[in-house]
Amino acid sequence: MFYVIGLGLCDEKDITVRGLEAVKGASRVYLEAYTSILMIQQDRLEEFYGKPVILADRDMVETQSDEILRDADKEDVAFLVVGDPFGATTHTDIILRARALGIQTRVIHNASIMNAVGACGLQLYNFGQTVSLVFFTETWKPDSYYDRVKENVQLGMHTLVLLDIKVKEQSEENLARGRKIYEPPRYMSIPTAVSQMLDTESTRQENVLNPESTLAIALSRVGGDGNQQRIVAGTLKELQGQPPEVFGEPLHSIVIVGKRVHYLEIEYAEAFAVDKENWRRVARDVYGCAGL
Repeated sequence: MFYVIGLGLCDEKDITVRGLEAVKGASRVYLEAYTSILMIQQDRLEEFYGKPVILADRDMVETQSDEILRDADKEDVAFLVVGDPFGATTHTDIILRARALGIQTRVIHNASIMNAVGACGLQLYNFGQTVSLVFFTETWKPDSYYDRVKENVQLGMHTLVLLDIKVKEQSEENLARGRKIYEPPRYMSIPTAVSQMLDTESTRQENVLNPESTLAIALSRVGGDGNQQRIVAGTLKELQGQPPEVFGEPLHSIVIVGKRVHYLEIEYAEAFAVDKENWRRVARDVYGCAGL
């Protein structure tokens, strides 16, 4: 059996009982280590599981899947994913490869940012399309995400924006020269994300993202213990103006609040607002949120 197992959001104890049983019974255990990160080191997983964990980077998952799937038709192999297994298309792809080889597959689900985002107070059924925001460069500023945000805005739906991470990435020069030299890990912060989105708005000028009147909620380390989890709400301008330490350690996400927001959602999120009075004012006067 080839098991694809969600680890949840925080540490080694977030795995489900069913997932832990599958790990303990597997002959090999891989940890997908590039679409997201855990808040702990690999050795804590190995100590908890009582067996070694093989890190599977992008290159291994995308080009060496045969090695990961080796003998999975005769024994159990576990492939661990931070969050839920279907949080990234990569995991769908490796399941399809296993099926093509006649290997039985089983998915064991867990919490992910896609449902844990409800911690900010916005109702999950009011969310539209989720988008990803990648790091801009001097020559590359992709804006296709803006069209998805615009569609959500037009429907009054909230938008979850997942922020880019760069793990074991090569520079253009090293990639061109075939040198296996990797850049240090980078994780997009909330201020960087807001700055990029407003940069896109200044280019597109379709009034989808207004710094003064678009409400947003920043989240980091959702599901973390103690003070690890951070939630900060405000206008885009207010979030952009906060010092980086306000948002805590990565991973970061941000939600663009939709116009169909209910006043109870606003009241819940007000606890996280930079300026509670302005949060209510914008929700009432710009979003037309009755009941405030």
